Amino acid sequence: MLPVMLQLYNVRDELARDFEGTLKQVAGIGYTYVELALAQSYGKTSSQFRAALEKAGLTAISAHVPFRDMTSDSERTVGFHLDLGCKFIVIPFLADEDRSTGPNYEKVKREIAKLGEFVNKKGAVLLYHNHEFEFTEYNGKYALDDLYNSVPASLLQTEIDVCWAKVGGVNPAEYILKYSGRAPVVHLKDFDSSQGGRVKAEYDLIGEAKKVRAAGAFPFRAVGHGVQDIPGILKASEKAGAEWVVVEQDLPTPGMTPIECAKQSLDYLKSLA
Repeated sequence: MLPVMLQLYNVRDELARDFEGTLKQVAGIGYTYVELALAQSYGKTSSQFRAALEKAGLTAISAHVPFRDMTSDSERTVGFHLDLGCKFIVIPFLADEDRSTGPNYEKVKREIAKLGEFVNKKGAVLLYHNHEFEFTEYNGKYALDDLYNSVPASLLQTEIDVCWAKVGGVNPAEYILKYSGRAPVVHLKDFDSSQGGRVKAEYDLIGEAKKVRAAGAFPFRAVGHGVQDIPGILKASEKAGAEWVVVEQDLPTPGMTPIECAKQSLDYLKSLA
């Protein structure tokens, strides 16, 4: 079984209310490793943040960092997360104008390559985390494939989000295998579309004001409690050379707290070991 991180985006509201207490809860339900998101929004210096993690018994391995924050001030923004010990720096999202359907995309690819060089020199690895919008066609292929074809693997690795890959129309396990040797971190995310219908998911998108965007015909579920073939995804991840998997559930299951959902995910993964 690959080691498991919890994406702290799951508990973003709880962290805002009780930072140290929430970290203690995360550790208390069995997590040792975490992936950060919104880390610079909590009013902590890097030393304060790291001390809180250490006090809770948690280690930050990876971090989602807003793309435009990194390109505008790489030293400060990337440096903050490197000070926390993060090995992987992740581009979590691209704004509309920076996507393959926007005016900046070709420039963005060059900026990502340059950012990858910077992150490499700092001793870390740059990853890209997909949503569903990268599975639109660009130059005869998926935009996500175009990105990975355009930026060398030495400068950009994958963090495939299996939920959005499935929503985008690909088989998550097969898509992970497609990037064998380039897939050090895999995002485990489950959902349940059995009831049909379309729902709106409310996101606190990194680097943007809170807004609503269409998320497809499903509600989010704990890992192993939805439609995803998690055993198959884990097998593919290991075969592809992944080093870590990340539990993420953007919104909690109705009637449950984010902490309860995170525990449910981890308990399921432990049952497979």
